[in-house]
Amino acid sequence: MIDITLENFEPELIRASVQTPVLLDIWAPWCGPCKSLSPVLEKLETAYAGRFLLAKLNSDEEPEIAGQLSQAFGVRSIPFCVMFVGGQPVDGFVGALPEAQIRAFLDKHVPSADAAEAEEEAEEAEQLAAEGDTTAAIEKLEHALATAPGDDAIRAELVKQLIDAKRLEDAQRHHEPLAQKADANARAGLPVDARAAALGMLLEAHAAAARGRGTDALAAAIAANKRDFDARFERAQRQLAGGHPTEAMDELLEILMRDKEWGDQRARKLYVAILELMTKPVPKAAAATAKTGTLELAGKATVVPTDPVVDAYRRKLSMALF
Repeated sequence: MIDITLENFEPELIRASVQTPVLLDIWAPWCGPCKSLSPVLEKLETAYAGRFLLAKLNSDEEPEIAGQLSQAFGVRSIPFCVMFVGGQPVDGFVGALPEAQIRAFLDKHVPSADAAEAEEEAEEAEQLAAEGDTTAAIEKLEHALATAPGDDAIRAELVKQLIDAKRLEDAQRHHEPLAQKADANARAGLPVDARAAALGMLLEAHAAAARGRGTDALAAAIAANKRDFDARFERAQRQLAGGHPTEAMDELLEILMRDKEWGDQRARKLYVAILELMTKPVPKAAAATAKTGTLELAGKATVVPTDPVVDAYRRKLSMALF
């Protein structure tokens, strides 16, 4: 538990909630119900074993923060608790509620014990992959996915690591639930997970490279006819499967500069997919700045580092399309 002030508001509440949900208890020394609620919240923080953090704000000492949050939620009394997730206030409750009701509130926003364990393993797997230990990373991700089978981000990362390890059949099997969900969302007019779609195209590129023409045959076909877009697209897929994404995008640009709509925009779609694959998934720390009234709840917006190569190829795509 930590006491929140204007000085530590951003690091201890906003930034902390990007990693772990934070429940902010707004109280006052003269408030009787606040005194009865406080030990219940402290007990629950211990019981949830780090799955959420408890913070307290003395409304008499920090009236600006308390006032802004009260105004935002239309609340005029205390105790008033606000849940912060991803750097933003997302929900709240008023009064000294019974423990069971507070647990129900927490369970809407706090990851389950299994989900928290899976997330921790996924972070360990990311570190192992960065160190070059793909086998150990895959084992971690498989265990994490078994613990939290509905976590699409973990599944997508497992698919990526399996592809990198050339375990394409396993990658295809794990990608299938992502593909099915993407198809269902597309039919329903809902957004499709860009990373899942990109991984599907990467798997298609590997399959095409395995059954398609060789490098020399493709080069000869393109030399004979620079507008042989089928050959150029096939060569781009081969380059992507071979671990040369920028060369693949260069090839796709040759198509796009001549025919933006070729093949029902297949070249553009693959180009965008490669950019997605080259872009590291946005970290939780990249939560958007939230504002309530005149108080900047997230302080300064988090700046996500960008890859200059990816940025350059995004600009090339824009120039080719417009």
